[in-house]
Amino acid sequence: MTKAERATVDLSHKEKKSAAANSVLAALGLTGMKLTVGLLTGSLGILAEAAHSGLDLVAAFITYLAVRVSDRPADEDHPYGHGKVENFSALIETVLLFLTCAWIVYEAVERLFFRSVNISPNAWAFLVVIVAIVVDVSRSRMLYRAARKHHSQALEADALHFHTDVWSSSVVLAGLALVWLGRHVFLRYSAALQKADALAALGVAFIVLFISYKLGKRTIDVLLDRAPDGMPGKISEAAAGVEGVMKTGQVRVRRSGPSVFVDLIIEVDRNLSVERTHAIAEAVEARIQEIAPGADVVVHTDPRESERETIARRVRAVADRNQIPAHNISVHDDRGRLYVDLHLEVDDHLLLHQAHELASHIEKDLRADIPAIQSVNTHIESRGTGVGNGIDVTAGEPGLVGLVRRVVDAIAGRASCHDVRIRRQGDKLSISLHCGFASDLPIVEAHRISTRIEEALKEQIPAVDHVLVHAEPETR
Repeated sequence: MTKAERATVDLSHKEKKSAAANSVLAALGLTGMKLTVGLLTGSLGILAEAAHSGLDLVAAFITYLAVRVSDRPADEDHPYGHGKVENFSALIETVLLFLTCAWIVYEAVERLFFRSVNISPNAWAFLVVIVAIVVDVSRSRMLYRAARKHHSQALEADALHFHTDVWSSSVVLAGLALVWLGRHVFLRYSAALQKADALAALGVAFIVLFISYKLGKRTIDVLLDRAPDGMPGKISEAAAGVEGVMKTGQVRVRRSGPSVFVDLIIEVDRNLSVERTHAIAEAVEARIQEIAPGADVVVHTDPRESERETIARRVRAVADRNQIPAHNISVHDDRGRLYVDLHLEVDDHLLLHQAHELASHIEKDLRADIPAIQSVNTHIESRGTGVGNGIDVTAGEPGLVGLVRRVVDAIAGRASCHDVRIRRQGDKLSISLHCGFASDLPIVEAHRISTRIEEALKEQIPAVDHVLVHAEPETR
């Protein structure tokens, strides 16, 4: 992680903790104020609000602790980080909300049907509710901004609580107003309007229950690793649109606190190079980042046979899968039965029986991959993985260089041979040379002529052990 990225992460942690701490202070002040006025006035609505704010105080403190823990980086025991601490804290908040609502409903039913309580809706009662509404609006906006900016479910849960408080406090305010009107304006309906406070408390309870259900459901979904609605489909569609992806396989998406983790499988042509396959995987990851910014993405590439794949490419793919280079592949089709001949390049250090075991394994794989194959003949040769200590003797062997040029020009044409280099290793010679051919010459013909040159040089110069002919188009 760069210094700039580290600074950004530190700033994010600081802002989240600051928002959570301010929420705790606001909840503490509101709880004390509502409890005092509720006890003085006897208003169940305000006492219900005090209990709700007390719960918010506990929830805000849990959120503060959760934010501090969840921002810890991933470690050996927690490879996905500590983000689910936020989700667990939200679950605790939900349970507390349900318990509080149960008490409010019980007390409201008691006051509606079984006992009466004298309520004094004085100016203090109205003032405390209005102040609570103003504070809750302010802090819910602050928490929502922080939650959206830092993708924090814990802060979002806190913001949701305080947004709910605004509506529930408004209900309580309406209940107090009706009680006051019954005492001072509509005296005939005083007894009935006295019940408005308990009804307001019920309204608070049902609002909180509804919000708690939504919060609890989302929290449990995250704890059970439920994929976010619609996201796997969007990711699969986006990945399938990347050039080089033949098909998308399993897509797994999970949340942990503010983080999103994505694992998916894509199918690619098995004949692609490692570099090209990696580039396709990176392009898929970039597409996913557009859907889920900041997501931790793991792309598994699964090599698959392409519909356009020829038999020769399929043979080479099987050899590559076994990490054995293959060349000179020829396939003969005899009325639907295939006969395959190929050269396999193995390491110099292998013994014959080890090389033969490798060839037999590849032959078995080929028959399993292409059932139409009747027989496979393999020619085993050295890959040339050793490093020689050949000495360049080109300058000291002008006669030998001239002989090489004459042999090559006799086969390939006048003045086609150049850049001859001769190396000696013990009593053996190694020759490399460049040979110009017509630019429109088929590669098969160029290879045939190069092979003739190799054979002619080994025949003319018995000490030659290795010949490399670099074919290139003639410049005119």
